[in-house]
Amino acid sequence: MDFNGQRVLVVGGSSGIGAAAATAFAGLGAQVTIASRSAEKLEATAREIGTPVELMAIDITDDENVERVLEAAGEFDHVVVSAAHTPTGPVRGLELADAYRAMDSKFWGAYRIARAARIREGGSLTLVSGFLSVRPSKTSVLQGAINAAVEALARGLALELSPVRVNTVSPGLIATPLWSKLDAGARDKMYEGAAARLPARRVGQPEDVANAIVYLASTPYATGSTVLVDGGGAIG
Repeated sequence: MDFNGQRVLVVGGSSGIGAAAATAFAGLGAQVTIASRSAEKLEATAREIGTPVELMAIDITDDENVERVLEAAGEFDHVVVSAAHTPTGPVRGLELADAYRAMDSKFWGAYRIARAARIREGGSLTLVSGFLSVRPSKTSVLQGAINAAVEALARGLALELSPVRVNTVSPGLIATPLWSKLDAGARDKMYEGAAARLPARRVGQPEDVANAIVYLASTPYATGSTVLVDGGGAIG
């Protein structure tokens, strides 16, 4: 896993799984660019990574912005897309406007990046979905459908973009800032309950998912794959 001299773009690299992936690639010698809408978060994450990284302001919900920014960025060896804002709730309770925003962010955001990013032959594109695609929840139906669509998109792109390799990593419950809005006690209780139910007997960390992202980027024979990193959530 030697990424020396290789350019890696992590869209959604300012927090959580994206930040962990950026840190992992940087530690392996890659020239990393982290992308997000928030300049403040990008700068904070860059300081945490420690090694020099480039910052890219991008709005994955804006067609023109994505095309303009990625055209100026040039060619990358590997691109990772983990950015998304997906409001959740039951189909009959979630406002349609929020449902549209969720699809626009996670699915169409990944689609826009795949369409506009320039990736060298033999390089890779890795999307992040989620285990609800295979184990749906009655309170998060839309998220399961979006994740399944992201995985199908990656499989099709693996054919269209060949010899660029396209894969998906599908996380389960991961302890990321996504859950920071919960009261600390409620969050800890949720984590403890999940750990007790999962075959792995623990909640995932962003680094667990980053390991899978790096594996797919570094494996020349991996394309069209979906790698579950869910502690056994899909089978438990």
